[in-house]
Amino acid sequence: MQTNMDREAKAILLANDRGGYTIPTEGLYPYQWNWDSAFAALGFAEFDLARAWEELETLFLGQWSDGMVPHIIFHKPDPRYFPGPDVWGGIGPIPSSGITQPPIAPVFARRIYEKNPEVGLAKVKALYPKMVAWMDWFMAWRLDQGAVCTTHPWESGRDNSPDWDTAMNLIDPVDVGEYQRRDLSHVDADMRPKKWDYDRYIWLVNQGRNNDWDQEKLLESNPFRVADPTMTFTVMRAMRDVIALGEIIGADVSKQITDLEVLEAGAETIWNTELGAYDARTVATGSFTGVASNASFLCWYGGLKAERALTRLDKTLAKTPYPVPSHDPDSPRFDAMRYWRGPSWGFMNMLIGLGLEEQGHAQSDQIRLATRRLIGDYGFAEYFNPLTGAPAGGQSFTWTAAVWLTWASPTKEV
Repeated sequence: MQTNMDREAKAILLANDRGGYTIPTEGLYPYQWNWDSAFAALGFAEFDLARAWEELETLFLGQWSDGMVPHIIFHKPDPRYFPGPDVWGGIGPIPSSGITQPPIAPVFARRIYEKNPEVGLAKVKALYPKMVAWMDWFMAWRLDQGAVCTTHPWESGRDNSPDWDTAMNLIDPVDVGEYQRRDLSHVDADMRPKKWDYDRYIWLVNQGRNNDWDQEKLLESNPFRVADPTMTFTVMRAMRDVIALGEIIGADVSKQITDLEVLEAGAETIWNTELGAYDARTVATGSFTGVASNASFLCWYGGLKAERALTRLDKTLAKTPYPVPSHDPDSPRFDAMRYWRGPSWGFMNMLIGLGLEEQGHAQSDQIRLATRRLIGDYGFAEYFNPLTGAPAGGQSFTWTAAVWLTWASPTKEV
């Protein structure tokens, strides 16, 4: 029995469908975003399995020859977004950005396969080499002591997180030039990154384009490199599911098993004993952020039992009525409405909750119910004030609708 919220969530996915790919929301994000698209696929799988597979197939059409899957694929020109394909100068088969995003697609490909293995087997066989190539790319170009790094705040998906402040301070955005942001015509400036952030975002884009997105050159010249819980745990989880899918189709997964061991050892290098949580580590300085983010709690999603992180999680859950905040509310850098410096995100809650459930931790139910209340009371916003629940960012958002359909709705308990 569908609820009105179920029907509204489905309608949002259909409204944001652009024929083969789904935009996050009208206006603010008019292209195909990598991890948003994976959530769209999972949402479509609730009522249109063929369309779910098509979403993933379209995403991988943008894969570069080196294996990287871009964070934005510019299928059709749209002047409402900056920076567009001309600024990025991507070198893939379809105009795209020059960085990637957390690899959610392999994880959800497995979940979609499990809905109908008979239909999904051929789809998995076709996508599997592409998923392996993406995992190989991460292992070749994004590791530091086995932890996975982000080389641009946008690559992590957590654009203006305080986790990047130390690395961002290493950048002097000289010659960034004049540019016109488009996001502020869609969303209140108090909910978005500041100009200080954007100058450095664009400087990093320019640096990548000027180096033709040569990963070896950028490894030497890019001052922004942060061993990141988001990337470490999402790559770790994707590797686990690539192994599982490989075993299903009879592939040799020995390399992936070895790579997973490297990632698990690498996770130890981002454990901050003083904080009692996994923490972002700036490679250039070796320093931790020192504050728990919602990405700190993706450790269970990554496949770790991580009982030692539960105390910090419980403390964080107790601080806000609408968890999980993207930054600790006790931190002086907390900002309840500014993007990744405080707000709660439904899709992050889902990943955290799924991981906790898989590892047998009861906090999964608490986070799921809090997310149900948050979306049920305040709608399908991009993100939310963790103190008041107030909706923020874009509205009628694809991944929030997908979270409702696949995890938060009370009908998912039936």
